Amino acid sequence: MTRPVRACIDLAALRHNFALLADIAGNTQCYGVVKADGYGHGIAQVVQALEAAPKFAVAFFEEALAIREAGVDKPVLLLEGFFGSGELEACALQGFEVMLHETSQVEQLARAALPCPLTVWLKLNTGMNRLGFAPGEAAQVLERLQAMPQVRVMGVMTHFACADSENLASARSQLERLLTFREGPGAGLQFAAANSAALVAIPEARLDWARPGIMLYGCSPFPHRTAADIGLKPVMALKSALIAVRDLKAGDLVGYGALWEAKADARMGVVAVGYADGYPRHAPQGTPVSVNGQRVPLIGRVSMDMITVDLSEMPSAQVGDPVELWGQEISVDEVATKAGTISYELLTGVTRRVPRCYDNG
Repeated sequence: MTRPVRACIDLAALRHNFALLADIAGNTQCYGVVKADGYGHGIAQVVQALEAAPKFAVAFFEEALAIREAGVDKPVLLLEGFFGSGELEACALQGFEVMLHETSQVEQLARAALPCPLTVWLKLNTGMNRLGFAPGEAAQVLERLQAMPQVRVMGVMTHFACADSENLASARSQLERLLTFREGPGAGLQFAAANSAALVAIPEARLDWARPGIMLYGCSPFPHRTAADIGLKPVMALKSALIAVRDLKAGDLVGYGALWEAKADARMGVVAVGYADGYPRHAPQGTPVSVNGQRVPLIGRVSMDMITVDLSEMPSAQVGDPVELWGQEISVDEVATKAGTISYELLTGVTRRVPRCYDNG
């Protein structure tokens, strides 16, 4: 018998989500964004399952190498580019596409002697003010890159700050700056702007390529629209089991800090999962947990290895009963909202001590 906590990954749901997003995208092609170990789902298993994805996107070089180690030879985009000139030759030989967003990267590339041309994207800062060249500066950088024999400039990319908002004025202003660049210095190149939210909410932002991330894994990027509304299926189910059940008297206190007090005789259960597994420590009392398919509230403080739940409405619950923290019965988006965070953090925060089990459909 092993500790019951595990993350169950439904690869058929992953493929369903990619197909749905590709259908929404129409003529726009989609990178499969698999950074952060496939958003916590396991990068090797995710890229092997996403046979329909023409390309993948990760944050940095080592993540791209993990795709090659999984036996997948499709192009991979490094969204943060390279961190040192020592990566350039391997990027060129491996067929990695590199994002350029900073002058020092261009200088290192200009000095590099490469065995074959390196494919690059230029990051345009259209208003998020994180990474990228301002449009005026980008025109000069682009001209310089196009003169380098060791470089193949594929296109220009930007990133929206507020595509998940109900007010899309800011995103549309960013898009207008990108389209102006496309009509001028960037003419003839490929263009990419849409993340998950923009792919759905801003059809005119789809352009040549889109970069869906969180929606691949069955979560909504919108605070005002659920994943089910979009037609997405949850990919990860975080599961465990009851490891103790006890009766409480009125006035009994539960957990660290004695935060929860039984107002009347009650029944409680202990679940083998905690913040060391990736369950959010800041999840408040009342956060839903599914026991045997029935929603019950979290009580007390989340500890390293355990949580406690109120079983007063489940007199038949017993040790060994299955528990779902998020998945089919309770969405990870709902848990994230209760905990004051986002599903991205919860999925990528499931730690390596939680075994992953895969269902390929």
